Amino acid sequence: MACNKLPLILVLLLSIIWARVEAIGVNWGTAASHSLPPSKVVELLKASNISKVKLFDTNSEILESLSASNIDVTVGIPNSMLRSLNSSLKSAHSWVHDNLTRYFSNGARIQYIAVGDEPFNQIYGEQFFPFVVGAAENIQTALTKAKLAGRVKLVVPCSFDAFQTESGLPSKGHFRADVNRTIAELLKFLSKHQSPFFVNISPFFSYRNNKNISLDFALFKETARPHNDSRRTYKNSFDLSYDTLVSALSSAGFDKMDIVIGQIGWPTDGSANATSSNAQVFMKGLVDHLHSRAGTQLRPKEPPTETFIYSLFDEDHRSIASGNFERHWGLFTFDGQAKYQLDLGQGSRKLVNAQNVHYLSSKWCVVNNNQNLSNATARALEACSSADCSVLSPGGSCFNLSWPGNISYAFNSYYQQHDQRPDSCDFGGLGLITTVDPSVGTCRFIVQLSTSNSAVHQSFTISHWGITAATIFLWLVGGGF
Repeated sequence: MACNKLPLILVLLLSIIWARVEAIGVNWGTAASHSLPPSKVVELLKASNISKVKLFDTNSEILESLSASNIDVTVGIPNSMLRSLNSSLKSAHSWVHDNLTRYFSNGARIQYIAVGDEPFNQIYGEQFFPFVVGAAENIQTALTKAKLAGRVKLVVPCSFDAFQTESGLPSKGHFRADVNRTIAELLKFLSKHQSPFFVNISPFFSYRNNKNISLDFALFKETARPHNDSRRTYKNSFDLSYDTLVSALSSAGFDKMDIVIGQIGWPTDGSANATSSNAQVFMKGLVDHLHSRAGTQLRPKEPPTETFIYSLFDEDHRSIASGNFERHWGLFTFDGQAKYQLDLGQGSRKLVNAQNVHYLSSKWCVVNNNQNLSNATARALEACSSADCSVLSPGGSCFNLSWPGNISYAFNSYYQQHDQRPDSCDFGGLGLITTVDPSVGTCRFIVQLSTSNSAVHQSFTISHWGITAATIFLWLVGGGF
């Protein structure tokens, strides 16, 4: 009799383990001047046993690479499309046909459609509020017509600033007053279609923006001073934020709604305390906490149904409006090398580096010390306005470079983003191409990836990021350049 029961017990145990294996995924962003080929990224995901990815769009090359990979995929609809999808059911039908149907037929496992990218974020004001739910409803109608409604669910990623608690107590959590009406409509829609609430949580931002949140508390350290809410004790920032959301959902009448963490991570450069060592401590604390299935004070033994780490790679084209660290959230560097070791508890004890990566030649652009360098600062600022100099900021890995080493870093960043074209190391005669690696300590002077997409990305960098990047380097004029 015992032998007959054993297979059933094994099945139950395996089902529990499988549920935990599938619980953690990653965000795969593409805001980079040079990117690894999608096929090589899929190899990396498989080697590290990462079985879920969240995209921010519907990049055809990426979706084709993910087809038949057995990796669950979340695709994204950008905020810029919400108005048209809300006003036109025909547009919704077209979007589903063009971005879903053919990939399903090729074996893709599309699990969620993220309608918008943090449309309730305060930086956008209320510009997207009138279109979010209408766009979701039209996409849902199009899914039903395409016979895909039972295979994919619609969600709306919610920014961490859409809910709050003035007292700092999770039990007093509520949604922002300006989003209340739209959130109420969204929650009804999600509940009707048994979709989870997608939320982005950022202990790093909580630490930066809240003087009552200590670094240890944000990093899951046992030494952190706990926060008390009546008889409930909170030992980390994640649980505090999570239960603030739970309270907000409860106040809105949806206390049982499933929650998915759409983004959570810790940056590794570009700011004080944005380091690989802190990121490793944070990620280990998060993964251990999730796998313990302890849940939180308001949802004991009910952890989020899924969690997506932010993010897979560093992205040198991400907006730095909120800080230079925004380009350094990756588990991996831009070229697919693990920044630190992490056991995701998904069958692989460590992250596996991308293999057979193709780089440009081993050449760098540095400042020519034999020239008159009186104009070097202006040239460096010009370079940084369209290249990535985020690691030169206070607390960054190259912040301690002395003059003119920081000038060389700026020159090389521009040179690499422009595929090592000889004219991109001119700088009025101040640049010099060398085959000697100028990297110093932890400050890496990169050699870019060899990619056929680079020309497109260069144009985008100059036209879009130049203005944004220039504003953040004003401190460099008096701080070392």
